[in-house]
Amino acid sequence: MSNENKSIHEFDFNLICEYFSSIERQGPGSPETTVKALSFIDSLTEKSLIADLGCGTGGQTITLAQHVPGQITGLDLFPKFIDLFNQNVNSLNLQNRIKGIVGSMDDLPFKKEELDLIWSEGAIYNIGFQRGLNEWKQFLKTGGYIAVSEVSWFTDNRPDEINDFWLDAYPEIDTIPNKVAQIQKAGYIPVATFILPENCWTEHFYAPQFEAQEIFLKKHAGNKAAEEFVAGQRHEKQLYYKYKAYYGYVFYIGKKI
Repeated sequence: MSNENKSIHEFDFNLICEYFSSIERQGPGSPETTVKALSFIDSLTEKSLIADLGCGTGGQTITLAQHVPGQITGLDLFPKFIDLFNQNVNSLNLQNRIKGIVGSMDDLPFKKEELDLIWSEGAIYNIGFQRGLNEWKQFLKTGGYIAVSEVSWFTDNRPDEINDFWLDAYPEIDTIPNKVAQIQKAGYIPVATFILPENCWTEHFYAPQFEAQEIFLKKHAGNKAAEEFVAGQRHEKQLYYKYKAYYGYVFYIGKKI
């Protein structure tokens, strides 16, 4: 396997965390798409309990808090992300409504049927789409919502290069109709599905990485692992521009029945 094709999961967690801590978003998305996804969710009140799983440093969590009432808990595996998350929350004086905690998606600290909304942008893949849908459902109230963004195929057939890349990186990647069927099978009403626009990748995810990569490489000069990691990120960006007609992130919103 060439360096540029190494999966992100093959690198040291500390290296990954340091790199992504330096940019506002840890995956494709935008405030506009977060708000759009929220438009399909109703019945939230000041008493509502919301969990943002795989919250990163909290860019989308803060957008949530600015557009819906309720108490929000952001959960992420990386303590450094949560430290930055809580710093960002405090700087906006939102600490009375949002808190960040360190935790794992496969061992959630919530009570059964406690949550009104489970949110996860670009992060459910860490546990797997089907597993997340099924295991997280127990924490949702009946009538509660799940809203996740997930990389998905736009077509049934695609070039081998991009097909092989994503099957290696995330074997659960699938087409939009198959993902919707999985939502329904897991016991949710599929409420809405929409493709994230290209600027979620180009403007909000890849562009900020340009300067971050230069700083990262300068700091870790001569570090082969750091160089390979950046090479992998740049390769992924090249593949997106080459094959963006075939895949992208999709928001899926479901309601527990």
